Order: sequence, then structure tokens, then C-alpha cells
Amino acid sequence: MSATLSPSSLPEGERDAVSLREDRISLHIVHTEASLGWGGQEIRILTEAAGMMLRGHQVTLLCPAKAKIYEEARLRGIPAVALPIGRKNLRGVLALHRWLWNNPADILNTHSSTDTWLAALTSLLPGAQAPIVRTRHISAPIPNNRATRWLYQRATRHIVTTGEKLRHQLITVNGYRPESITSVPTGIDPSRFIPGDKLLARRQLGLPEEGAIIGIVATLRSWKGHAYLLDAFATLGNPTARLLIVGDGPQRDALQKKVVELGLQERVIMPGNQRDVLPWLQAMDIFVLPSYANEGVPQALLQAMLCALPIVTTPVGSILDAVQDGTNGLIVEPKNAEALQQALEHLLKEPELRRELGEHARIDGLEKFGLQAMLDKMEAIFLNATHV
Repeated sequence: MSATLSPSSLPEGERDAVSLREDRISLHIVHTEASLGWGGQEIRILTEAAGMMLRGHQVTLLCPAKAKIYEEARLRGIPAVALPIGRKNLRGVLALHRWLWNNPADILNTHSSTDTWLAALTSLLPGAQAPIVRTRHISAPIPNNRATRWLYQRATRHIVTTGEKLRHQLITVNGYRPESITSVPTGIDPSRFIPGDKLLARRQLGLPEEGAIIGIVATLRSWKGHAYLLDAFATLGNPTARLLIVGDGPQRDALQKKVVELGLQERVIMPGNQRDVLPWLQAMDIFVLPSYANEGVPQALLQAMLCALPIVTTPVGSILDAVQDGTNGLIVEPKNAEALQQALEHLLKEPELRRELGEHARIDGLEKFGLQAMLDKMEAIFLNATHV
């Protein structure tokens, strides 16, 4: 859903800073991703992979041939291999085992439930073992049963969460060992995501130059809360405001139908997926993410913060790791269109508040969610996992 880092696209100064790792051990890091979708999870994998390559590590991505990340990885110069790992079955286990037998890995970093199970079962077979680091990107609950406990506390060498609340959930709800889990927030390239010329961005994108633009960048999934955002927008007392919905996904048809039902065809803009979301963010006045489930710390939200946008969002997943109510954004109750409408109305009427929240959002984003911090932490976790 957003622009990401690649070895060739990283600014020269950043590239040099990342590459100065001659004293480090070079690892073969293998990422697995079973999902066919496209969103923040997949973008983080590619961003991290590109950064590790620039640090001198060998990186390979294993995923189904039909996965969106397969195509995107190849476009970014990240080695990707198509394997039938999209389902939990014997074929996937054997395919993964065969590949690892022929291509020894130092670390196997898994990202979804299916590929984590396949990797764990593969580890039981001779000759293709690699320590597993499981990255949990979302806050969906994990079953409390013996098999899942074995997966996370025996088969997996270390668990990474993308937010502190997700880590706390695994410790308090699932009873997992605290020392086996580390929170590593997603890192955003601060040299790329910067405030821009709003009018210029709108002209380049063909957006209205007058009036406020409220925007969201997210995959069109039900739990991202687009439907509640449309309901809130329909009741705003600002007839010149526009709603910009950047992204695509399974809810597109349903949302387009709702736009018509609400009579918002002239005020809602849905340009679909965009390889470069930066100008779309720079064209906005307010960024909204009304999610009600499954979030870690969403990348688009962090990108919006670095672009100095005031945020309206919900306390779901680990969003509160990034956004503090009244400091760098406004927090509203999930699934509450009325509360969302009131927050948007308040910001539309208070340009000075928008400016203050946006300035604090950028400062906080720079301090907490830099790209180098993420790479440093993940590199340390990978190196420690190989020495246990």
C-alpha cells in the first residue's frame, strides 16, 4: 500500500550508512510469506529485506507464485523464489524442505500462520534446519492449545511483534516467556517521507486545489473501518471537503456501492493502489485510520506522521505506541461513526490545532520509528538466534 525502500532507491547517504557493516557476520536470511495479499505486512518484509541486503547479508524471499509480494520483490531487486507454500499441506512442507536442503539458511523469518507452520514442520525433518524467527504483524488472538504453544515456544527460536501491546498480549494472554519476544516497530525512511507542497501535490495528482482533503491509505479490508469513515464523512458540516481513499482490496465493490447510497460520488475519490503514496499523503489535510481489529503499528499511519499530518485513529492493536490523544492526533472509539465525525469536524474548524498535531506527529515519528532502528534490532535478533 505504500512506497518502500529498495537497495537501488535508497538515498546515497542513507545507503552508505546502512552498508558500513564490514565488521558484521554475513547471514543468509530467508523470509517466508504465504499470504497472497498486499499491505503493510508485505511492505515491511521488503523494506527489511532491502535494508539487510545493503548491510551485506544475503536475503531470499520464499512465497507462492501468485503472491503480490513475489512480483514486487523482483521489481525491487530482492531475490524471490516461488514455492507452493500458500496452504498447510504436505506438498508445502516437502517443497520448503527441498529448497532449504539445497540452499542452507542461517535464519528463517516467517510472517504468516501458514508459512510458520510449514517451516516448523520442516524443522522436524533431517538436513534442512534453520532457527525460526516468527514476526507477528497483527493483533489477532492466538489459540491457547498445545500445538500452538509448541509452535511458538519450541519450534520458534524468537518471536518479533510490531508493537509493544502485541508483545504484552502474547505474555499475558498466551503465557509465553517474555524473554522470547521482542517488539520491533516498523521503520520508515525519514529522508523520503517528508512534508511537501500541498498545492503542488494536488495539481500533480489532479485533485481539487480548494477545500480540505481527508485521506486514508489502507488496503480495503472490512476491519480497516472504511465503512465507518464514509458514514462519518457523509454527516460532516463541510460540503467542500473531499474524502480520498487510497488503496484496493476485497471491500472495493462494497465501498463503491456505499458511496453511491450516501450520494457522495462527487466528494469521494478512490484512485486504487499507488506505487508511490507520498504525493497522496502530501495532498491531504487530515489522515484517518479508523481500524477496529488486527492492527500492529500501521505503516501508512507512520508515513502520515512523518509527513506531518494530524491523525485521527483508534486505540486498536499497537496504534497507541505511535499516536497519543491530543498530542499528535485524536483517538476515537472503534466502530463509532459519530465520534469519528466529531473528531474530523473539530480538526476541520481548527487549522492551528491541525498544524500543532502534525508537527508533533513528525517529531514523534522521527524519534521512535526510524528505519535504522528497525534494522539494528532485527539484525541483533537474527545474530542472537544463530548463536543459541
